[in-house]
Amino acid sequence: MAEKRILIIGAGVAGLSAGCYAQMNGYSSHIFEMHDLPGGLCTAWERRGYVFDGCIHYLYGSGPGQPYHQLWEELGAVQDRPMINHDAFMRVVGPDGRTLTLYCDPDRLEAELIAHSPADAALSRSLAQGVRRFASFDMSVMQAKPRSMMSASDGLALGRTMLPYTGPLLKWGFVSAQQLAARFHDPFLRRAVAQMFGWTEMPVMAGLSLLAYMHSGNAGFPAGGSLAFARAIEQRYLALGGRITYKAQVERILTENDRAVGVRLYDNSEHRADVVISAADGRATIFDMLNGRYANRAIRVRYSGKLPMHTQMQISLGVDRDMSAAPHWATYLLDEPLLIAGEERREIAVKQYGYDPTLAPPGKSVVEVMLRSEYNYWQRIYGRKLYDIEQLDEARVVLDFLEKLYPGILEQIEASDVATPLSYERYTGNWQGATSGWLLTPQTMRMMIMGVGKALPGLRNFYMAGQWVEPGGSVTLAAMSGRNVLQLICGEDGRPFHTETPHRAAG
Repeated sequence: MAEKRILIIGAGVAGLSAGCYAQMNGYSSHIFEMHDLPGGLCTAWERRGYVFDGCIHYLYGSGPGQPYHQLWEELGAVQDRPMINHDAFMRVVGPDGRTLTLYCDPDRLEAELIAHSPADAALSRSLAQGVRRFASFDMSVMQAKPRSMMSASDGLALGRTMLPYTGPLLKWGFVSAQQLAARFHDPFLRRAVAQMFGWTEMPVMAGLSLLAYMHSGNAGFPAGGSLAFARAIEQRYLALGGRITYKAQVERILTENDRAVGVRLYDNSEHRADVVISAADGRATIFDMLNGRYANRAIRVRYSGKLPMHTQMQISLGVDRDMSAAPHWATYLLDEPLLIAGEERREIAVKQYGYDPTLAPPGKSVVEVMLRSEYNYWQRIYGRKLYDIEQLDEARVVLDFLEKLYPGILEQIEASDVATPLSYERYTGNWQGATSGWLLTPQTMRMMIMGVGKALPGLRNFYMAGQWVEPGGSVTLAAMSGRNVLQLICGEDGRPFHTETPHRAAG
């Protein structure tokens, strides 16, 4: 029987993952990527010897023997790659210097919270207990097999696995960090707890799971950063015999009799296939490449703009200073707000990458400030001189703030870069520059638990993978979605799904 041909749109982590598993299972695959680099949003860029990372803050599956680690082994991403672990996820610093350290160790976290506010001891103990409870929670079982492929016995097995966590899921799954913070009596903790997981809408369950995985060494930072990580998966795909064509943007997904049969590029070349997988932007896939022909009411509501998304600006600096002793991630609460990109900011988060010496010349460091920023603000001034001027103005406000934190740092800046939501949209094609698809909030938590379909109604031989079908949009879930799509295809073709790791076979 001739090899079945699969075309994949996008060489992000989801597309590369789908390609790897396609090759492992005897399919012939070809990826078309609009950019000249792999990784999509999992990327980094170099400026004057400094590497500015644009994606991974922590990687689920970084620890050997831990949930999701086998996924990364199969994709060749973690072999011989050091992982950098932190004992705290975040520090939140008040205007008076009072600091909440979000320790990953639940005992230290409990003691830290109670020391700040003995009156809130019961709530602090409950939070720490949540971290302990989720320490044994294997999230990967929720994505081990697509829901549509589960038999009744599979469903029962999953139910039994999830049963011990039903209580904590119900308790913390639909409560945001902001809502949790409101339960504290201490004024500082009411502000600090809201910021302690990175965004105020994050479900507390997700934050507690993150701390549990960091404590067990399963949410580290891959040395070398996001682009090097994506490059490793690209090399794995190529070694398996896959093909990638860069600078090849897909204009249309070709269909015949409600069956996907290939793609047409913007250079008007057409490429035929038996199956098409889009690991590109969800909205562009459904409403541009397919002209909205296969969008039912639920899909149209999903892409109506009402669900929360995460868009940001990132100010990156290469500084002639050793920052390795500074907190790797700290959020500073402000007495007086700063006006940046049309919004009053009452907190500023600062990351420094001194813990990874591969990202900067010896004795020097990368510093990044990431701020949520509305796409529409930048879109209004795009194409005019105002856009470039505004980028510089916002950067100056941030630089003045950093100078107060680290006196003398202005004179030590050797490289700089400003990325806005329009930058992300231009380089990745993602709708409004969204960096994680649907933002994980209590509102979208139900989508994550129930799952989002990877096919479109009425269209055969077509699948979607990536952040737009995986609410929360993490690198790990994107890779799992590529894996799941190949499980679906193998199931359709009556083939057993096969995986393997470099130098070692695994069924």
